[in-house]
Amino acid sequence: METIQALLFVLVFIIMALSMFFRKIPALLALPVMAFLIPLIGGVSLNDTLQLVIGQGALRLHRAYTVMLFGSMLSILMQKTKVAENLIKKGAELSGDNPWIIAVIMLLLISLLFTTLGGLGAIIMVATIVLPIMTSVGIGPMTVVGVFLFGLSIGGILNAGNWAIYVDVLMLPVQEIRSFALIMFALTFITALVYITIQLYKDGHDLNLKKIISYSIGFFVTVLGIYIVITKTGFIQNPSVRNFTAMLNSGFKAFIGLLLGILFLFNIFKRVIQKSDRSQLHWSAFLSPVVPLFLILFYNMDFIAAFICGLIYGLIATWKKGSLNLFIKSIFEGGAVVMPALVMMLGIGMLLNAIIGPGGAWNEANPDGWPVLNVLRPLMLLITPTSSAGYILIFTLAAPLALYRGPLNVWGMGYGIAAVFLASGMPAGAVMGVLLAVGQVQGISDPTNTHNVWLANEMQQDVQKVLWNTIPYTWAVAVVGLMAASLIFY
Repeated sequence: METIQALLFVLVFIIMALSMFFRKIPALLALPVMAFLIPLIGGVSLNDTLQLVIGQGALRLHRAYTVMLFGSMLSILMQKTKVAENLIKKGAELSGDNPWIIAVIMLLLISLLFTTLGGLGAIIMVATIVLPIMTSVGIGPMTVVGVFLFGLSIGGILNAGNWAIYVDVLMLPVQEIRSFALIMFALTFITALVYITIQLYKDGHDLNLKKIISYSIGFFVTVLGIYIVITKTGFIQNPSVRNFTAMLNSGFKAFIGLLLGILFLFNIFKRVIQKSDRSQLHWSAFLSPVVPLFLILFYNMDFIAAFICGLIYGLIATWKKGSLNLFIKSIFEGGAVVMPALVMMLGIGMLLNAIIGPGGAWNEANPDGWPVLNVLRPLMLLITPTSSAGYILIFTLAAPLALYRGPLNVWGMGYGIAAVFLASGMPAGAVMGVLLAVGQVQGISDPTNTHNVWLANEMQQDVQKVLWNTIPYTWAVAVVGLMAASLIFY
């Protein structure tokens, strides 16, 4: 019975995934259909499917799409007040006219930020700064989305917070995780450079390959050298250094907070009390998209609260006659613009509940776990590789199963499947190799990622086209990563 159920899972997944892949059915319909069918096949009652999967699943990502709403409001306010337009012009003036260098610098900036940042709120905040700069020098919208996604993935590889799961679940030492993460960083970074070069050529830019090769080597060596120095040396682990750094950090925060408060009050005086209606933007207006990011990074403020502060700051920094009406329009239009992405997130939440379970009451009443995962575990045991060649072949072919919340998607059932592979005798390092290597397909190309949905919506691109555009590169990274893992762990 379980074998038939597992085959039906695979059949539903393949039909829906191919339908979305070839754009026969939109993802916002396909995801809820999958979420409805999968638990029914797995033995969940119709009532539980409707209430726990469909009902509760629609609320699973409530924080993500609430943050997205406020982020969209700030984005629209920046457009209507012409802060974005002027920021693009200033960025173009300061960054020069070499789109390849600008794209790589933005890639490095995004990667650096997301070694510590995470979540859709941070993505939106960084994107409101980075996307206009890339667009201003003629980089195509699809290329802009791809560069941002590669930067997110590279940052995620080096994000030590993401390594905790490998320590907790796979019992791997940090040194082993770090070593393989550096390998995946190198592979993904090189692939990103190739992607940028090819995409800019497709966008119609003239490229000097000799300079690109020399710049690429320089960028890579510099970034890798800095990271190795930071992580390998014990300087930052010294208690006296840490205490001194914490003291400086605390004083710096207090000083910056006081300075911003003074500037903020001064701007209120100029804009509100003097009722200025100048057409030229004050320099402080350009800080509007940075304010939420600053509050998150330095003061650990809640994402939604940070966006609200950014909205208020943007209103005051751009104040003139009619600003309040413009502000209200931005709030309403911000919600309308982001609605397609929000509806997609409702389906993603449903699918997450369908695959890994709703948690809460169900888990308390059913200690044996969610039926869908229980059905899939025997199937995973059957395909567990026992050799290096089998490891590379099986997971190379299975890499697309990281898409659409499939079995290898770490935001679907990936960690549960990893535990099954570990229990079946696969080396812990090899399991980590699968998650990190195949994870690039999921992190960059998956149309059901909330960040893919938002970025595609923001740049007016079809999220399925983003999949088509990036998957040749991410699949290649996965294959080479699996080869490296097989050499190290088998």
